[in-house]
Amino acid sequence: MEKAKVYFTSNLTPENVVKLFKLLGKELPGKVAVKVHSGEEGNQNYLKPEFFKPMVEYVNGTIVECNTAYEGERNSTEKHLKLLEKHEWNKYFNVDLLDAEGPDMELSIPNGNVLKTNYVGKDLANYNSMLVLSHFKGHPMGGYGGALKQLSIGVASSEGKSWIHSAGVNKDQKALWDNLPTQNRFLEAMADAAESVVNYFNGNIAFINVMCNMSVDCDCCAVAEDPCMKDIGILASLDPVAIDQACIDLVKQSNDPGKEHLLERINSRNGTHTIDAANQLGFGTKEYELIEVE
Repeated sequence: MEKAKVYFTSNLTPENVVKLFKLLGKELPGKVAVKVHSGEEGNQNYLKPEFFKPMVEYVNGTIVECNTAYEGERNSTEKHLKLLEKHEWNKYFNVDLLDAEGPDMELSIPNGNVLKTNYVGKDLANYNSMLVLSHFKGHPMGGYGGALKQLSIGVASSEGKSWIHSAGVNKDQKALWDNLPTQNRFLEAMADAAESVVNYFNGNIAFINVMCNMSVDCDCCAVAEDPCMKDIGILASLDPVAIDQACIDLVKQSNDPGKEHLLERINSRNGTHTIDAANQLGFGTKEYELIEVE
């Protein structure tokens, strides 16, 4: 597989998100789902809707989210819709909670290492293409959050999240935390689920990772640590594996002493195993060319 192109700028502006997307040369056809992290109640680090406004408007996209599988203000449709409004996502955009109502859509994963089926919100069927806007940061369980996590845990329905976290054992939120799989099986399940979404859109998908507000904790944490290192920039690619690998490499190459705290979180959870598993599945490559843009 030839090297994937990953565009990068250190200039963090809403306009540069659009600029990098344009460099991809990819027209997203039809109705565009724009996957974001809406931010848990109390979280201070999630990227606000104003930052993504020019990008979402450029593709005439609909913000899409799914309910969570843990306690908080996003684990039911009623609560999540209220929080989306509080965080002002629907002030600027059309918003679709993909799993607001069941039944879930089932995506097949014939070559999955752990999962053979992924469960996503049924409203995904209403979209022809997807733009994945990811806030790159740490994560308490996955080690880090980027494009692959957005594709897997992010697009999965509430029950689908339980399915991935349990490595295909159950979809019951209440039983989820009683019998968790080994860490690597969980990470491999994430890679399997991510592949199913990439395959579903059949090339009509693009990825942007924003490396700012980089805490060791995810935007899903109501109580999250403050960022531990300085902002790095924006990346864009048509390859979810390459863009996540590039983010990891940029953290490693940074001279910011705070990177050690973030890398400890990533390494202690073996977070890059998700990238390795996705690379092995073949829906992306770790080999990339980083193209720097002013």
